This record gives sequence, C-alpha cells and structure tokens, in this order.
Amino acid sequence: MAPSIQRRTHRRILRELLSLPTAPFAEHYVIDYVKGFCAQRRNVTLRLDGVGNLLARVRKGSRRVKRPACITAHLDHPGFVADRMIAKRSLRANWWGGVPKEYFVGSKVRFYVDGEWVRGRVCSVTTKKKAGRERVETAVIDVPKDVPPGSIGMWDLPDPKVRGSRIYARPCDDLAGAAAMLCAIEELDRGRASCDAYFLFTRAEEVGFAGAIAAARAKTIPSKCYVVAMETSTELPHVKMGDGPILRVGDRASTFTPAVTAHCHRVAQDMAAKDKKFVYRRTLMDGGMCESSAYCLLGYEATGMCVALGNYHNVNKRRKTLGPEYIDLSDFKNTVKWFIGLARSKRAYTGRDDALLVQLDQIEQTYDALLRSTRKKPE
Repeated sequence: MAPSIQRRTHRRILRELLSLPTAPFAEHYVIDYVKGFCAQRRNVTLRLDGVGNLLARVRKGSRRVKRPACITAHLDHPGFVADRMIAKRSLRANWWGGVPKEYFVGSKVRFYVDGEWVRGRVCSVTTKKKAGRERVETAVIDVPKDVPPGSIGMWDLPDPKVRGSRIYARPCDDLAGAAAMLCAIEELDRGRASCDAYFLFTRAEEVGFAGAIAAARAKTIPSKCYVVAMETSTELPHVKMGDGPILRVGDRASTFTPAVTAHCHRVAQDMAAKDKKFVYRRTLMDGGMCESSAYCLLGYEATGMCVALGNYHNVNKRRKTLGPEYIDLSDFKNTVKWFIGLARSKRAYTGRDDALLVQLDQIEQTYDALLRSTRKKPE
C-alpha cells in the first residue's frame, strides 16, 4: 500500500490515504504509507518514537529557523480491532472511539484481511460508563468467514468519492489532516525555497490523545518548536465548508497559546495579500477537544487548525444513520498552502505577537503626552 516513486497529485495523495484501513492502536497501514512516502523525498528525514508516532523533518537550503513549526495530525479513526472468533460465524471485536451505542446493532461493518474486505453485521455490544457517558467497548459481529485477531474493522461505507466540491470517505478524521501534511511535505521537498519544519503523525488520538501525550512526555517534538495540531472538526453554524481552513483560538477544554495563534494568523494575512484564492477563518471551535490542549498543558506553545467536517465520526444526525464523512476540497487545498506558508515564512516566531506590540507602542507614543498632561483634575 505504499506509494510508488512517481510524484502524486494532492488529490491522489488524499484519496490513497482515505482508502486505507485504520483504527486506534492499529494504524500500521497508514504508518507504512507515511514511511514509504517520506523515504522517497530527498530533503526529508523520518524517525519513530517509542510508541510509534512518526516525526518528519523537511529541511532545505541554508536558512535555519530558531523556532520552527511542528504541524501534527493523527492517523487513527474510530474503529474495530478483531479479538477472536467465538463461534463459526461470530467475531468478537474491540471498539475504540466515540460513536453513540444506538448506531451499532444491525449496522454493516468490514474487516481488512489479506488485502481484501470481509463484510459483516453487528449483532450485539457491551458498554461501559466513561466520563459520564455509556461507551461501546466490544461487539459481536456476524461474519461469513474467520477474521484473524488484530484485523482492522470499519463501518461498511464506500471508498473515497468526489461529488462536486466535496470528498466523501470512511475516515476523513483525521487522515485528511495527515494527507494535507504529506502534500505540504511533497511541495516543500520539490520546491526551491528554503524551509525548515517538522511534521508529527500521532497514534491513538480517538481514545483521548494517547499518542500526542506520549510524544509530549518523551519530547518527541523538539522543545524549540511551536506546535500546530491539525484536525477535522464538526461544521458549526458560524463556520461553513468552503470558508477556508480554520485557525482555532481554542477548543471545548482550553484556549491555546495566544502568540502561536497570532503568528499563524499573521502568516495567513501575508498569504492572503498575495493569493486572492487563499481564504481562511480564525475562531473558537468548541465542539470538542483536540491535541492542542494536551500540547499546551504538557509544556509546548501550541495552537490548532481544522477544516469543517460533515458526519463527524460517521454519524449522520439528521438521518439518524451512519454515513461517510466529508470535507470541502478547496478547504483542503488552502490547508496545504497554509502549511507550506508556515514552513517558508520569513516571519520569525518569537513567542509574542510582535505586530500587536508595534501597534501598542504606536498608541503609547501618540497619547502618552496627552495622558500625562491631563492626569490631574482641573481646579
């Protein structure tokens, strides 16, 4: 499943990644794809940390950046991992991820076995209360033949398909973010401009940022980096698909490092001034939590980005059924541009918003004398 040596278009990279089976703790097909992809790029180095997260560095030209970006995305999606056959046509599988229990029984699934999909149907589930919610832990699935332990299971939904300006797939979250990172790596490697940036691909986000937490604890991300965690996030009333990628000032749990958010915003402003097709948003996305909160809490300066997502975790709430996730292709394209812009920007990240500081200094200089001359109340 690794890509061949020839260059891939951005859309092809996206489609290939969205076609791969993945689940928390079972991201190996996607990991192999990333390894193969990076191995073919001359200016890219790649290493694995102790839990299997992958850190890529793209360094080209003589320019060195004191505080480079580290852009991150996770490689898993809610899914099943086969445990064992408990009867001739009955498979017990573990479930990892956040999907309401009412969507399971009777739903069609597919398991990836020896290069092919084995289809089945969920017969029953076991649940456990976690964080105040009843979560599915295991499922018994009717299958036509034996499914080996460790096989990856996903909802039985179609392969990636483009309809109009959108792409629909089993796992947009967050393989679309990882695909945008690979597209940026491709362009940075091939381009002439100097750059120095890191890209971290994390595991097991869907169970609560397990890979990101491990990466932060182990200092997988160099301490000199500022972090930008990429996600796909539920479309909200004030943020619509096609409005561009979103710079998140925070999530449901926390607000992110203001200086990092400001830096990404300034870079985007520079880009928008030169490229009229580059559009973006800056807003609070509080529909859920993302890895940025973990990075901030564990010692990194971090912010978040996302693109608006439809059918979050494959749940179509309007129809009360399961369905493919989907994103807007122009949002994806501008995400890739933004990543490239961060890697090539001549704006240095300093840990503060220098442009705002200049603005404050100008206000101070303009009004300081007037403030001082009027500090006393007239007699």
